[in-house]
Amino acid sequence: MQAGDLGGAATAAVEGYGPEVLGFLVTLLRDENDATEVFSQTCEDLWTGLSRFEGRSSLRTWFYVLARHAASRFRRSPSRRPERRIAMSEATGIAEAVRSRTLPHLRTEVKDGFARIRDALAEEDRALLVLRVDRNMSWNEIARVLYPDDSSDEALGKVAARLRKRFQLVKDDIRARAREAGLLTDKEP
Repeated sequence: MQAGDLGGAATAAVEGYGPEVLGFLVTLLRDENDATEVFSQTCEDLWTGLSRFEGRSSLRTWFYVLARHAASRFRRSPSRRPERRIAMSEATGIAEAVRSRTLPHLRTEVKDGFARIRDALAEEDRALLVLRVDRNMSWNEIARVLYPDDSSDEALGKVAARLRKRFQLVKDDIRARAREAGLLTDKEP
């Protein structure tokens, strides 16, 4: 890839980070069809917006921010306006390739039980869980994804501290629900 090759950079970003962003959207929206639609829009947003990327975060974090914004727009548009649908482009073609190799997954009874517990959480708590546990993002990265408008380092640090506390509460809630559902014994943490 050559310097200034935005198309190549966008392709590399979607191929590299696309599977995890799609997984995040599936968890966030709780519907694979909706998530794939939002993922396509997110990829288009990345593709068309890469020239405006300011570098205030990593490209990975920015991709998650775009996904959150696309999910928010999707929810505000329940009619799924037909005029928003466009012909298959290079960006959506790559998005389709990522989707086709990442959605199938094996499930177990315990995994399904934890998935039901996770799905019962509030949207922000689900997002927090995925970003921290599944994606291993730093607290500052998570703060940027969930609250992208808080741009100063001081504001970001305060948001990150609140998120750490919230994360502990979410873990305690999940643990209690898992014990109640018989997924954990009293001997397990």
